[in-house]
Amino acid sequence: MRTRTPGCALALNRRVHPAAWAYTVQTRPAADVAGVLMSRAENALPAEHRADVEVLWDYHDMHHVLRPSDVGVGLGGHDLNVATFTAELFHREMFPIIVFSGANAPTTVERFPRGEAVHYREHALELGVPDDAILVETKATNTGENIEFTRALLADRGLTVRSVILISRPYQQRRAYATCRKLWPEVDVRCASRPLSLDEYVASIGDPDRVITMLVGDTQRITRYAERGFAVPQAVPVEVRKAYRNLVDAGYTRRLVDE
Repeated sequence: MRTRTPGCALALNRRVHPAAWAYTVQTRPAADVAGVLMSRAENALPAEHRADVEVLWDYHDMHHVLRPSDVGVGLGGHDLNVATFTAELFHREMFPIIVFSGANAPTTVERFPRGEAVHYREHALELGVPDDAILVETKATNTGENIEFTRALLADRGLTVRSVILISRPYQQRRAYATCRKLWPEVDVRCASRPLSLDEYVASIGDPDRVITMLVGDTQRITRYAERGFAVPQAVPVEVRKAYRNLVDAGYTRRLVDE
């Protein structure tokens, strides 16, 4: 692995491959403006739930300052932003090697028929990441397996890992961190997601109810998974518990696990 300067925070300069910029920065014709505004209105969060959603959104963001690390791990799922931001961090020289981890879930099999990690790899290649910098783990079906199988893959390759950046969906950061601390405690772990505001993220997914449901489900998992030994315990502030309960009472329960 390449030598990194320890303690170096994520630089603000944009040393990003041009293909990555082509994906993230687009110019819209004037004729599209009305359509964009209409789409934003259709994808707006319900006003009566916004405050609670914002509380959960901020809670799951670990607000980590990134440092150059030995490996970047893109956690599979339905959100291609994970692969995009992993590629961007690679081009910023935040890590020399990438592992994309993920098989399929019922929510991703239609969009990523060859598997989440395979599609993430293909997208990263389009964004200029060299093929020899990407490893693919194609069997994981949950976050715990993402961590366990990635760790095993790197060990099988004879790679010594002391630090890792986990790139995930924004609402998955805290759960990914807690899971990694449980299953891979010897590494220094930082979490990151593509830097989008809550409204920008909802617009990118195109389904406010889905985003809220996922936030509620991941909030419950912080406590439940620690109780079951899947993750280290995380503090859950009173305001987070209250926001979670309000959204459960409002019916956002599809992603809850059995008590």
